[in-house]
Amino acid sequence: MNILLINGHPDKESYNHALAAAYKKGALNSGAVVQEINICELVFNPNLQFGYRKRTEFEPDLVKAQESIKWADHLVWIYPVWWGSVPAIMKGFLDRVLLPGFAFKKREDSVWWDKYLTGKTSRIICTMDQPTWYYRWLNGRPSHIAMKRLTMNFVGIKKVRITSIGPIRLSKERFRTKWLSKVEKLGFEQK
Repeated sequence: MNILLINGHPDKESYNHALAAAYKKGALNSGAVVQEINICELVFNPNLQFGYRKRTEFEPDLVKAQESIKWADHLVWIYPVWWGSVPAIMKGFLDRVLLPGFAFKKREDSVWWDKYLTGKTSRIICTMDQPTWYYRWLNGRPSHIAMKRLTMNFVGIKKVRITSIGPIRLSKERFRTKWLSKVEKLGFEQK
């Protein structure tokens, strides 16, 4: 299986990067082929300056990102939940990479669209500073809905699993180590 790890945390020393390394280790041990995108290392303008009216200059790192997305059978998104959403740099990446003609195409004179990333699966691994039950039941899990339904499903990725990890801010080393093991197992099982 071809797996693409996409890390949306802007800090290379974050726990999210440790989670990505754990998933990668498990996936490689299972025989999968893994590529990685650390969004914080890419050189690109995260602003979709003209919307879809006019094309913003497409940087080489984004061309490579699209090639990797096409190549992958399974996309793994790793990011922190900030203000109920994804980090700004990751949102900019989504805006700039999942473009019409690549990820989808709107049908002329219709509200419907064609989905171009069908046949792929996805895993979302996100961290947060609140208990996961609180994020789900009291806050309505807005980033989960945005990533799963309004992004992945929109472009044709139907099978999307979500792993929420929290609260991180007050967590102990034992909690974090336990989650690194769990995420490594997810990588090994290619889920």
